[in-house]
Amino acid sequence: MPDATDADADGLTVGQVSARLGVTVRALHHWDEIGLARPSLRTAAGYRLYTAGDLERLHRIVVYREIGLGLDRIGAVLDHPATDVPGELRAQRAQVAERIERLQRLGAGLDRMIDAHERGLLLTAEQQAAIFGPDWDPDSPAQARRRYGDTTQWRQYAERAASRGPEEWQAVADTMTDFDRALGDAMDAGVAPGSPEANRLVERHREVFGSYFPLTRQMQVCLGRMYASDPGFAAHYDGIRAGLATWFRRIVDASARAHGIDPDTATWE
Repeated sequence: MPDATDADADGLTVGQVSARLGVTVRALHHWDEIGLARPSLRTAAGYRLYTAGDLERLHRIVVYREIGLGLDRIGAVLDHPATDVPGELRAQRAQVAERIERLQRLGAGLDRMIDAHERGLLLTAEQQAAIFGPDWDPDSPAQARRRYGDTTQWRQYAERAASRGPEEWQAVADTMTDFDRALGDAMDAGVAPGSPEANRLVERHREVFGSYFPLTRQMQVCLGRMYASDPGFAAHYDGIRAGLATWFRRIVDASARAHGIDPDTATWE
């Protein structure tokens, strides 16, 4: 930091002070206007000049501003002898500590968000098995990341996953299990595609699936198509009830037609 005693005997201009202290000319003018740091001298032409004493005051202002004191509190520290300077600094230190804690929480949240985008599921293999069952493949999130990582839906899924721990994922899994059971019961009961009960199940599926990312009707048709054709998904649904994957696709397609969507031409949005 420059030594205040090296100010020229005739004073320094605002530009010279700005260069020495690394403070903008605008800030110096503002401090002058509010009475925080006014140049003590004037030239014959009316230009204001800062003395060595002025420069010393400016040094202190810069120091206090760098540690976060507001200009009003800086003025109190400099101009009022009764001001409890250590108390002001302790109060500022407490505010800094609070900001550090907030930033640490923000950093931890960013780390989780990064991990969620890269990994998809922030659970250990043991936690995944406990929540999703022993047949769950702990590599499936990584496979999904490789397949869908550049899609909007993966980003939406990751944003939800970042805020979930084992309890939240257990609730999601339980909701899905309940829905799968309801599908099997409806098929056993002979619920017809296009019926009010079947359509309610289709709507419930979109709501339940929303735990992962928002699902449009066209996207739901594409999912129904995949559930019936993909060996892994078909095995899951047919393991609940024989033929359930195909039946589920039928009720989704019927609901889509009722909303003006041709299942044969539906595309992922």
